[in-house]
Amino acid sequence: MDTQSLQAFLAVAESGSFSRAADQLHLTQPAISKRIATLEGQIDARLFDRIGRRVSLTEAGRVLLPRARQILVMVDDSRRALGNLEGEVSGSLTLATSHHIGLHRLPPLLKAYTRDHPEVRLDLHFLDSEEAYQGVLDGNLEIAVVTLAPSPDPQLTVVPVWIDRLCFVCAHDHPLAGQAQPTLQALCEHDAVLPGPLTFTRGLIEARFAAAGLRLPVTLSTNYLETLKMMAAIGLGWSLLPERLVAGELHEIAVDHPSIHRPLGYIVHRSRTLSNAARAMLALLDAARETDGDIG
Repeated sequence: MDTQSLQAFLAVAESGSFSRAADQLHLTQPAISKRIATLEGQIDARLFDRIGRRVSLTEAGRVLLPRARQILVMVDDSRRALGNLEGEVSGSLTLATSHHIGLHRLPPLLKAYTRDHPEVRLDLHFLDSEEAYQGVLDGNLEIAVVTLAPSPDPQLTVVPVWIDRLCFVCAHDHPLAGQAQPTLQALCEHDAVLPGPLTFTRGLIEARFAAAGLRLPVTLSTNYLETLKMMAAIGLGWSLLPERLVAGELHEIAVDHPSIHRPLGYIVHRSRTLSNAARAMLALLDAARETDGDIG
């Protein structure tokens, strides 16, 4: 099996479309079809069912999918290991980060990195932390700088860099703004606007309320913290936001409860050979650390 055919197979399998796979790989659709046909000929099995516009994996395709990912990761690792022997910091670095970290934590590090390593082509992806976490596990991403999972996968090296204190906030004319030290129970008497239910941040918040025997009264949710800030500022509900986002248009509620903190940091796969470009980025992140000790 040649790697080009495997790349085409993965692109079609993950996008569910020959045309989208062609766009992703900067090829024509006939070229993608030819590579898939070549691979099917090599293994003597059909990999996709094409019914109308729908493309789905056959049983043979489902068996090949994880193995194809492993083969391509091994090939990439071998290329990186050989490239590292030259000692140059160059090539491509695939890095993912959440929107909040990308806007409020990473800019000075990225500026320093691109200044010091102009030969590196930075392939930057803005993803939800949970999606980036899975991308590192699958081998699609070399590094992710994200909100860290409460229970990290043992296949990952997880290093905290920053700690976000989450502040209880509401609009200045919200009823909670007039209370001196409301309890969690008092908060639950009012609507909340919070991150989505499947996010690591929402899990931290729910765990704190659940420990007090309370259920969160969430009416609206989104994974974009800047949008949550807007919704809280116009009075749609109270929220919990990183203190860096708490500005004049929000009232910080002095809740009678210990602060909630969330760890932010980087994750890499333990089995992956990191490029010199990745190692240089990790050195910058390590130098910026505000916490001690690794997780996982």
